[in-house]
Amino acid sequence: MRQFAMAVLLGIGFLLVACGTSDHSGNINGNWTATLTDASGAQMFTFATSITQSGNGSLSITNFQFSTNSPCFVSGETESGSFALSGNFNGKVSGTFGMNVQSGNPAGNTLTLAGTVSGNTITGTWTLAGGSGCTASGKFTMTRM
Repeated sequence: MRQFAMAVLLGIGFLLVACGTSDHSGNINGNWTATLTDASGAQMFTFATSITQSGNGSLSITNFQFSTNSPCFVSGETESGSFALSGNFNGKVSGTFGMNVQSGNPAGNTLTLAGTVSGNTITGTWTLAGGSGCTASGKFTMTRM
């Protein structure tokens, strides 16, 4: 009887591990927040956005909003992105991530993010290229909400 109970408990344990509880299997769809820091670790930008993955590796980026004020991005930004899936183990998505934010006003400033997706986190580097003192670079972390 004791061996039978142990076998049942082990079976239930294996079943729970195999099923998992992830609700984000195989994609990066969802709402994300990002923090961008410079080389010294000082926060430069924060933003929130919604990302939807399409079948061809491109991303639809909507509801984009900076949480920090910057003269480099006043209004009218245009966002685009890409994602290449490199694995999906037990609902943990991984791959490469790219995103561009083009300023509308003032025109000509471009924020570029390049990183790696691991589950509900994206980490990598960013660069800001443009005019009027709008050049910088550093690291970023994005987290799925």
